[in-house]
Amino acid sequence: MKVYGVLLIGAGHIGMEHLLDIYHRDNVRIIGVVDSDEERARYAARCAGCELYATDHRELVGREDVDIVIIATYTSSHLAILRDCLAAGKHVLCEKPIATSLAEGEEFMREVKAADTKVLIAHILRHNRTYNKIRELIRGGAIGEVRVIRMSQNHHAMRWPRYKRLMEDCSPTVDCGVHYYDISEWILGDRITDVTGVGTKTQDDSPRPNYTLVTFRTEGGVLGYYEVGWGETIRSSNLKEFIGTEGRITLEMKDRRLGDNEEGDLLTLYHRDGNVYETVNLDSVYKDMYAQLMTLIDMIENDTAGDPSMDEAWRAFRIALAAEESIESGKTIKIV
Repeated sequence: MKVYGVLLIGAGHIGMEHLLDIYHRDNVRIIGVVDSDEERARYAARCAGCELYATDHRELVGREDVDIVIIATYTSSHLAILRDCLAAGKHVLCEKPIATSLAEGEEFMREVKAADTKVLIAHILRHNRTYNKIRELIRGGAIGEVRVIRMSQNHHAMRWPRYKRLMEDCSPTVDCGVHYYDISEWILGDRITDVTGVGTKTQDDSPRPNYTLVTFRTEGGVLGYYEVGWGETIRSSNLKEFIGTEGRITLEMKDRRLGDNEEGDLLTLYHRDGNVYETVNLDSVYKDMYAQLMTLIDMIENDTAGDPSMDEAWRAFRIALAAEESIESGKTIKIV
C-alpha cells in the first residue's frame, strides 16, 4: 500500500476539517501545514503530528515527499497556489469555488488541462452517502418524474468577520451554490438551462448581497430554487426536498433531528399511491474528507476522471457565476 505524503495549505475552518479526517489514515502521512497565520499553522501541524509548518507554501510545496497538496485557502488565492503546485509536479485537491471570476476560472482550467498531474475540486456532497442514496432513489423512479427541487442553506453567522471575508471573494450563491447546482444536475441526470436570482443585504457592512434566492429550470422541465443567506440576523435553516409526480423525498440532517439522531440522516419518502410514508436512516458523514481524498487517489492510481470531473466542476462554477450575474442585473441568464 502506498502512503501518500500530503501538504495542507490553509488551516482555517475547512482546512482543519480536511486535516482531522485524514491525518490518522494508514495510507496518508501529513508532511506539513501552511497558513498565513504562523500560530495557526503551528497548531494544525501539532494536531496532525507533523513538525513542518510555514507561512509561505513555496517553502514546502517542492518537497520530494509531498505527493498531494490540499488547497483550502480563500478563493482569490486558488489560481496562484495551483500554478505553483502543478509546476512542482504535485497532485491537487482544491476547495471550491475554483476562482472569483470567469476569466480567472478559465485560466484555472487551462492550467489543469495542461498538467501531467491530477486535480480534483472539492465538491464534498458527491461523496456523501445520503446524497448518493437520494440519487439512487430518484434514478430508480421512487418518486416518478421529478418536477420540483427545494433547497435552502442559511447560516446564522455568529462569526461574522469570517463570512465577511468570504464574501470579499464571492457571493454565497457562488461559494455554496456550486455544490447545489452541481448535485441538482448530478442527481437528476438533467442539465440546468437558465437561472434567475434576486439578492439583498440584511446588514449594511456586508461586502455584497448576503441573502440570495435563485430559481432555475432544467432541460427536462424541473423547476428548482436555491436559497442561501449568511448574516447575524438570519436564522439557520437547511431544507432539501425533491418533489415528483408520484411522491417526494425530504432530507433531514442528523444534527437537526428532534429524536433518533444516533440513526444518522433521515430520508422521508412519501408515496402518492396508497398515501404511504417510508423512512430511510443513513449513518452518513456530512463532509467525508477521506472519501473525497480517496477519489483523488483513485484518479492517480487508475487514471479515472474524478467525481466530479473537471468539466463538471467547471460547469457548476459557470452556473453559479450566471446566478450571481442574474442577481446583479435582474435578468434571466441562459446557461450554454
